[in-house]
Amino acid sequence: MATESAGSTGSSAPSGGARVDHLVTSGTFSLDGGTWDVDNNVWIVGDDHEAVVIDAAHDAEAIAAALGDRRLVAIVCTHAHDDHVDAAPALADRTGAPVLLHPDDLELWKLTHPDRAPDGELADGQELAVAGTVLRVLHTPGHCRGAVSLYAPALGTVFTGDTLFTGGPGATGRSFSDFPTIVDSIRDRLLTLPPETVVRTGHGDSTTIGAEAPHLEEWIARGH
Repeated sequence: MATESAGSTGSSAPSGGARVDHLVTSGTFSLDGGTWDVDNNVWIVGDDHEAVVIDAAHDAEAIAAALGDRRLVAIVCTHAHDDHVDAAPALADRTGAPVLLHPDDLELWKLTHPDRAPDGELADGQELAVAGTVLRVLHTPGHCRGAVSLYAPALGTVFTGDTLFTGGPGATGRSFSDFPTIVDSIRDRLLTLPPETVVRTGHGDSTTIGAEAPHLEEWIARGH
């Protein structure tokens, strides 16, 4: 599938040489009988020796090329919508890295990969270490039941998948989603992070916690 490299975004605060690399991949998202063309952000956190991939979307070959000869520690799924996990098994087979998913999204995962289970579970408060830095798992349900965000304090960034975007919450109009739940997740788990924290999203442009926090009541009022 068509793939475009967006290059390295660098890191906000280097820690043990860790940085954030960014790839954009293109494909489709299907759920509830509909299919849409989408561009997905694939985030690679690590150094020149090892890395973690956040959301293996659409194109395992392109993601492997971006990794180069680095050891892949894990393939972390922010949630199990098909556009975020469709390339995960192929990337795992290619690299030997485990696929990690919150168990509340297992039912959703099976819609895409009925014959291949994830290799491990993500849990709220869990910490994943890579290249001298830590990614802290925050369970942020609402877009779907097992949605997580990954907070890297030393890098000054949080990877929110489809929970928080520039301009508001992720969509909650389809199966497995709930608007009051995503509002609670954003209010209690994300907007409590330092305002300068960079929000790296599952689609589209990055933002900051400080830029989004003042608009919470507007999102609640509009209902999406």
